[in-house]
Amino acid sequence: MNPHFPKQKRGLSGLPRPVVKRWARRQRHRWAHNIARAYMRWKLPRIERERTRALEGAFETIKYYAHKNETGKMKGMSTLFNISFYLIIALRDIQAVKVDALTHPKEWTRKINARMILLTIYAWDADEVSGQALREAMDLMLIPDDLRHTAYASLCKLRKIQEIAKKKFYFIRNVAIAHRDPDALIQYRAIRDLNVDEVWQIAAAFFFEVNNFISLLTRLMGAGNTLQSYLRQWSATLETKDEKSH
Repeated sequence: MNPHFPKQKRGLSGLPRPVVKRWARRQRHRWAHNIARAYMRWKLPRIERERTRALEGAFETIKYYAHKNETGKMKGMSTLFNISFYLIIALRDIQAVKVDALTHPKEWTRKINARMILLTIYAWDADEVSGQALREAMDLMLIPDDLRHTAYASLCKLRKIQEIAKKKFYFIRNVAIAHRDPDALIQYRAIRDLNVDEVWQIAAAFFFEVNNFISLLTRLMGAGNTLQSYLRQWSATLETKDEKSH
């Protein structure tokens, strides 16, 4: 054989029939996925437009009240708006990269956006959001037991979703998201093997439960809209200021 010429490639005709069938099946599967992704690249932004507009409206409303109660007299309300604002910031981050994570024609771009979604879910502090601060706010505002249990259940589901994400995506988080493994091949293989559809299943569940908690906010504020609730919150705020001054 002449060493200056590359080896001729065998055509499909020279391969066993089962191998040719598997190759054709993979090609059809890849083609169908590419067509579906191209269609959703056009359609999904239109589907998401109304949802994005509603999310941005809720974001601006909660931001306004979080600012308004930041240094106010209503300590319980301040805590609830801060928790809600904390969660809706995470939703806006996910919404901002959602379309590219699901439909971008370049696989690497889809996966970097999927990694950003995972990092957002990983990074929120479940204990800070659903811990003692929330219990104290509910007590101060005299929230009825049924509403308390509903709020706790919603945040408990969020914690479980986060735990699933931490367990399922522990490896890629440690080698290619929160940290970069010094072994580049390990890092690359983790990125290569990331399943974006699985990431979005977790993200969709997270999105749903955050929305559930945000929708509870109106009911919580309504339940805490009493003179006794205001007096308790005001008194707690004065006590906090006295402690800081001593």
